[in-house]
Amino acid sequence: MFTVDHELLKTLKMFDKPGPRYTSYPTAPVFSSDYTDKRFEIDVIRNNHENPAPLSLYVHIPFCDTLCYFCGCTTVVTRNRTQIETYLKALETEVKRMAAYVDKSRKVVQMHWGGGTPSYLDPQQITGLSDLLRQHFQFADDAEISVEIDPRELTYEHLRAFREMGVNRISVGVQDFEERVQRAVNRIQPERMTRDVLSWSRQLGIDSINLDLIYGLPLQTVQSFEETLRRVIDLSPNRIAVFNFAYVPWMKPHQRLIHAEDLPDPDTKLRLLASSIEMLGAAGYEYIGMDHFAKPDDELAVAQKKKELHRNFQGYSTKAGADLYAFGMSAISHFGDVYAQNAKTLPDYYRAMETQRFPTSVGYKMTKDDQIRKFVIMRLMCDLEVDKAEVEDFFDISFDEYFDDSINQLFDFVRMGMVKHTLNKITIEGMGRLVLRNIAMCFDAYVAKFKEKQLFSRTV
Repeated sequence: MFTVDHELLKTLKMFDKPGPRYTSYPTAPVFSSDYTDKRFEIDVIRNNHENPAPLSLYVHIPFCDTLCYFCGCTTVVTRNRTQIETYLKALETEVKRMAAYVDKSRKVVQMHWGGGTPSYLDPQQITGLSDLLRQHFQFADDAEISVEIDPRELTYEHLRAFREMGVNRISVGVQDFEERVQRAVNRIQPERMTRDVLSWSRQLGIDSINLDLIYGLPLQTVQSFEETLRRVIDLSPNRIAVFNFAYVPWMKPHQRLIHAEDLPDPDTKLRLLASSIEMLGAAGYEYIGMDHFAKPDDELAVAQKKKELHRNFQGYSTKAGADLYAFGMSAISHFGDVYAQNAKTLPDYYRAMETQRFPTSVGYKMTKDDQIRKFVIMRLMCDLEVDKAEVEDFFDISFDEYFDDSINQLFDFVRMGMVKHTLNKITIEGMGRLVLRNIAMCFDAYVAKFKEKQLFSRTV
């Protein structure tokens, strides 16, 4: 079991600086409008013919009926439900357009609905969108189908519709059970609502449940957050995510509604994280890496032991090797050497659908250097180690020569016992797990270029 070194914990503030979360490499600021819908179309055709891997689908449902002040997602806050029908029509156009290029023998092994609030759709709309996707793509019998759930205004009928479409994993937003914190971020969600969701899900046979928490929210204290953790442990979800609050008011202006003076200081944030690790570890959860915990028999924990863990835009995943095709406003596709993000506003997204174009807004074609660095960063994030010989064999390089500058940047981590560097491997050790983002940044060719720009949340 991972243990927290409280003496070393005090020193981690030295690593507190802006940095990516590495759900991709290169990260989104590298994407460019030079990558157009025409280039995306050509790359989709090439991908389908040259490397027809299994598929992972992502569907973005941006709508919410209230604004959560902490949110960093691309959302549309509305109570006008006619907007949803308009959006679903546009999604239908995009799905049909993409499906026309895809060989029907390619199986969907994973699908995720994110947002926004996918459960903001009514049960009939959930069924209709699912039917559309199944009409145009072939799903594997054991496909992982997951959805993000907001317990507020959710009904049993919503969950039944999700289960009937094949959902076998849900991710439920909790953030914090403390009412003062909920009021400070404009998300009032009594514990009873969350308990109802879990009870209904288990009745319906949804086997995998993830609860999402956030530390670093306004008015959080170590004592209050430990009470939230106790209640979450009592609910016994399969997985728990404890995210570091991404406070980026320069990118998300609504976060200015949070009183900055109410945010925990770095010392308190580190103690919040330490409490999470200690309490969840004592309850039998394994610390997967960075912000995820799972029961020992959960797929995430098993995949990490087998070195089969993967990381994508939804976080940690067990479905490596699948090509990600994404639908909806702001959604990001990734396959082969391509990243492509859809239009980030509804008018731009709708305009593309009306003119029968892919809604690509920005994108990027990876270089060989990108692919090498992505491999190393993802292995550090997922396996907590990099085998130098594996990288050398796969990419025909000398690891120590290629990454000479990166290895020099690891000096402080090695000195403090957070990284072990040998002739054959680079391994994350002990408290290094708490600064995984910082360690990964040593291998990032772009992060120094963005040092003067406010693009990322802080790492500690």
